[in-house]
Amino acid sequence: MRLFHISDLHFGLEDRRALAWFADCVRVERPVAVLITGDLTMRARSHEFAAACDWIGALDVPVTVEVGNHDLPYFNPLARFFWPYERIRGIERLVERELDLAGVAVVPLKTTARAQWRLDWSKGWVTRAALDRTLAALDALPHGTAALVTAHHPLVEAGTKGRALTRGGERALHELARRGVAAVLTGHVHDAFDLIRETPAGPVRMIGAGTLSQRIRSTPPGFNELTLEGTKIDVRVRNLEHVPTPDMQIGDVPPDALPPRAPGEPVAPVGAVPPVDPPVH
Repeated sequence: MRLFHISDLHFGLEDRRALAWFADCVRVERPVAVLITGDLTMRARSHEFAAACDWIGALDVPVTVEVGNHDLPYFNPLARFFWPYERIRGIERLVERELDLAGVAVVPLKTTARAQWRLDWSKGWVTRAALDRTLAALDALPHGTAALVTAHHPLVEAGTKGRALTRGGERALHELARRGVAAVLTGHVHDAFDLIRETPAGPVRMIGAGTLSQRIRSTPPGFNELTLEGTKIDVRVRNLEHVPTPDMQIGDVPPDALPPRAPGEPVAPVGAVPPVDPPVH
């Protein structure tokens, strides 16, 4: 079984060449499904969502979509708190959609929040309610099903509450390990990764997709091609520059999800760090 995993499209600062290339890959190769792990837009504006929904709707394969922090309204507090997903109605049926793919299940985990008890609301938060919904869906799966959990933010914490990338992430990873999920698929950091995280319940595989936008970190735009045989997953990071997969993957998850600017910050071997931060219009 072959799946395509994409993330961080950022319509508004999308890479049109990369999007056209990906859409052509889908048309020609016909993956079983496309998994999108958030940040469809740049600033959750109506025209950005309209473009994103049109593009996703034209893929013509089963799709599931996670909502990212950039998909919550930035400039309208009322919309953010009371109807944050109104502008995504064009693909509402695809948002946090579970997929049953004949022996493989894709189960969503919400990591975005309308507000948090910290200044940086762009980071992730796995609430107890969100985790319970995901665990209930996992517990209901037939025995032997390979489960993939999709979320926007990587489920790692940096050791302190102030710098935690995803609050509640360690608890979530522990519970997912107890249930033997095949992998947790995420985005947010704009570089691909394939890491094993140890938990008290055992290891969990974390697979991150890069970006199809202009907001690159240390690798060119790309996506993950996942090939599954039972619970075994082979990851190939495909990109227009034909950079080998190991050179597209970072060895750790950055705590701030920003371009690397200081020694010791995670950089993929290809090391294509832009000289200045990508624009945010």
